[in-house]
Amino acid sequence: MNNRVLAAIRSQPWAILPEYMDAIEAIAIRALDNPAVIAAEMDGHAERMAEAIAEMGAPFPGARSAAIRDGVGSLPLFGPVFPRANVMTEMSGATSLASLAADFRKLEASPEVRNILIVADSPGGVITDVRAFGALIAASSKPVTVFASGLCCSAAYHMCSQATEIVADPFALIGSIGIMMSGSVQEAPDSNGARSVHIVSTNAPDKRLDLSTDEGQAKVREMLDGIEEVFLSDVAKGRKVPVPTVKQNFGRGGTKSARQAKEAGMIDRVEAGGLAAVLQTLARPVRSATPRRAAAANQLAHLRAQSN
Repeated sequence: MNNRVLAAIRSQPWAILPEYMDAIEAIAIRALDNPAVIAAEMDGHAERMAEAIAEMGAPFPGARSAAIRDGVGSLPLFGPVFPRANVMTEMSGATSLASLAADFRKLEASPEVRNILIVADSPGGVITDVRAFGALIAASSKPVTVFASGLCCSAAYHMCSQATEIVADPFALIGSIGIMMSGSVQEAPDSNGARSVHIVSTNAPDKRLDLSTDEGQAKVREMLDGIEEVFLSDVAKGRKVPVPTVKQNFGRGGTKSARQAKEAGMIDRVEAGGLAAVLQTLARPVRSATPRRAAAANQLAHLRAQSN
């Protein structure tokens, strides 16, 4: 069973911090004493998530995880990202993009919501539906702000790059742009004395690649590079910079501190006041004109009325 679970995880590309990939594989096979699992549990994300949800406001009617406070509709983007609900999303604090998109549409349609805020603390995840959610953000008729409270990496950054503004806590980590897959190579018979043999049809030599060879790894890398091109293009469009800027300045697969990310153009500003300050800023009503301009406009309209 464990081998089948791992095979399913390793059969698809991920946009995620590598250490979290190790943790997901360990959790999937119930190896909860794995160092990667212990490190993930001790990184403070559970506490940050609880504090953020408490600050986001009252639960939004009819939504699964959205909240509303002073006209700001908030969405939590926490933990590893998956396209749909599963054991990880139900029990390990991961995010289902299907549920997140449904909540986003509810906030988008509500006249009570002036601004949408995505509170992000995610290492990334599976690439399925990531572009679709990013497109939902980009097409929103309402301003969308992202607040990175901890991690905003890989698939999470891909989506968040489409927002109107990205704000980060001073201790946030941003980036890890890139695509990865894990795999395994059988070097000896298993415990039953058996060795797996896979035979593919004549015209499908790449269906079962030999990852122990340079040629097999090159084939996988070629596929990952093709997905990465789309990732880089989307980020460049969202951040309004050329693709070469993303390639050279946005971490090259690594992460940056909030200050470094601001200097590179990956985010818009660093907020020392945290989520509370971001919520307070977004809750302020937008003034169509300053009092002085409004008074001048009223006086001009009055003079025009008298001349007529």
